Amino acid sequence: MQEPERASAGYPPVVDYTQVSDRQLVELALEGRQSAYREVLARYERPLFSLIYRMVRDRSLAEDLAQEAFVKAFQALDRYDPSYKFSSWIFKIANNLTIDHLRKRRIDTVSMDGSPHAMTPADQAQTRLVVKTSDESPLEYVQNRELGSLIECAIGELRPEYRTAVLLRHVEGYAYDEIAQIMEIPLGTVKTYLHRARAELKVVLAEQAR
Repeated sequence: MQEPERASAGYPPVVDYTQVSDRQLVELALEGRQSAYREVLARYERPLFSLIYRMVRDRSLAEDLAQEAFVKAFQALDRYDPSYKFSSWIFKIANNLTIDHLRKRRIDTVSMDGSPHAMTPADQAQTRLVVKTSDESPLEYVQNRELGSLIECAIGELRPEYRTAVLLRHVEGYAYDEIAQIMEIPLGTVKTYLHRARAELKVVLAEQAR
């Protein structure tokens, strides 16, 4: 059926959701377009899961928390302020949910990998932090993967707030002001968290390198 015929028949116009902005996607979702909700999931399912997994280090728990984060986000979609980046808004929901869980459970923060059964090898490959350089040799590749593993373990020893700040800054690539929005803290506190986290990481990495 061609587009004019769809419109005259009362069908909503066909939309290529992969080409619309996040803000437009929210508007379409609020109109009841289920495809818009599915596109939100497609865009943010992996990034949110990756962040949450790095925080809780358990695949099953990360999946549950990510699902809960999307439920909360979709329920509050009409309260989204389009003057803010949608990615910051939905990451804030996921971060708050994860931090609340960590505070309640007070899980140990020794290893980023957690249980050896927490993730499949494919998932580990997708979420593992790798330090990569251009034109690296096979030996350099292995060394960089090992360094990435050491860094992940070191990040896992940080307190949850520091861990979140480091992951958002150095893994997700958010700017300081965006991290402040996501974590709902002053900009100066973000800088303090990152400064202290980097200092602690240096100590932990130095100990691991011995």
